[in-house]
Formats: sequence, structure tokens, C-alpha cells
Amino acid sequence: MKTKDKITEDWLPRYTGTPLKGFGEYILLCNFSDYVNLFAKMYDVKVLGQDTPMQTATAENITIINFGMGSAMAATVMDLLSAVKPKAVLFLGKCGGLKRKIKLGDFILPIAAIRGEGASDDYLPPEVPALPSFRLQQAVSAMIKKNKFDYWTGTIYTTNRRVWEHDLEFKKYLTKIRVAGIDMETATIFLVGFINKIPHGALLMVSDNPMTPEGVKSTKSDKKVSQKYVRSQLKIGVESLQELINSGESVKHLRY
Repeated sequence: MKTKDKITEDWLPRYTGTPLKGFGEYILLCNFSDYVNLFAKMYDVKVLGQDTPMQTATAENITIINFGMGSAMAATVMDLLSAVKPKAVLFLGKCGGLKRKIKLGDFILPIAAIRGEGASDDYLPPEVPALPSFRLQQAVSAMIKKNKFDYWTGTIYTTNRRVWEHDLEFKKYLTKIRVAGIDMETATIFLVGFINKIPHGALLMVSDNPMTPEGVKSTKSDKKVSQKYVRSQLKIGVESLQELINSGESVKHLRY
């Protein structure tokens, strides 16, 4: 296997337990198995890849993938998806809200992401911005409003550092750069999606407010937020891709 195409065509089924022909043309990405299980229940389909690193479920030309957590896995899944050349990839992630006005369960529609994770530096120089595909974010915006929710726009800081909530200097830095939220995947998905010519976007749900000690995520608080808001986030994600499917429009807007 000397080429990237040959490698990814072999590895995508190995990582997911799903044959190449089993993938839909539109992809939802998530970090947790409950999203995949909910999707599978919605459409009465099987979850594949239970014994692999990534689980999937597919219905109506949409495949949802639980790729795990972190920038390394985000880069991996975006590279592997080049094997099936999806028409759009939408990340349904959780993030920490970094401003006082942003509350638990709020949605953030990122207009850009800061590449603080390091993984994307292996693809392009750090000064290259990580941006979503506008048409995809436009579809997500419309579906959020259709479902009678509101959302914040802003920049997401993506870090490869999971435990930072105790670091006061880092918190000062996050305040200084005026980001709306923080996560571990968005910038990587945007940048590696660009490299692989895959239209990409993200809908993030605020799962914690880590700038204050009482707002740091706990097992109890995360479970409560997930039970209350994940179904709505998934519904919006599915309907956003359905809107693109039904419109027949291309999501690509850049010359690669």
C-alpha cells in the first residue's frame, strides 16, 4: 500500500467495521457512543463496529461515526473519510463555554477555530486558519431556528490538553483571545477536512462552564446535560444534512 488512497480504503473499514459501500454520502461525527445508539434507534438500524475503535450507524444516506476523543482521532477520521469522499461532514461535539452569558445546553455555531492542539500543524503551517464550510453552517443555522432554538456564533479554541481547568494562566490566555468555547477536535476537523477536500462544519453543545470551579464538568453534571440536550443536537444535525440532501446543492465553496 504505497498511496494514501490505498491505505485509507483499507483502514476505514478496519477502524469502523463498516465496508466502504456501507457509508452514506453525508457524515455525522461524534465523540460518544450514545449519539450513535440514539441515531440507530431513530431509524431502527444496527450499530456496526462494536469491537473496533469507531462505531457507526447508517440510514437515509447519512452515516454517524463515534470516532473517540481528541485531535489525533479527529485527524485520523478525517483522513480515513477521504476513502469515501463524503459530500459533507458535520461534527456534533461538546465544548466548554468560556463566557458568562453562555449557559449549559446552549449551541455554538463556530465561524472559526484556533489551532491550539498541535495535531493540525502536521498538515499546514500554524498561521493557516481553520474554517468551516459556509453552506453547511448555513444549513445548521436554519435547522436550529426551525427547531426553535437559538445559538451563539464565535471562535472555538481547540486544545490537545484535557486537564487544564486548574491552570489560572491558561484561563487568562483564553480570556485574552476572546474565544466563545473550548474543545479538543473542531480546529482539527476543519483543517484536515480542508486538506482532504471534504466539506465540513460543526454544531457544538455547551456541556460545562470551566472558567469557574463550580462550572467544571463532573460525571453528574455531564450526564444531566447529555440527557437534556443531546437528542436536540442530534435532531438538528440530521435535519441539517437532510436539508442539503434534499436541496441537491454542493457544499464545496473553496478551490482546493
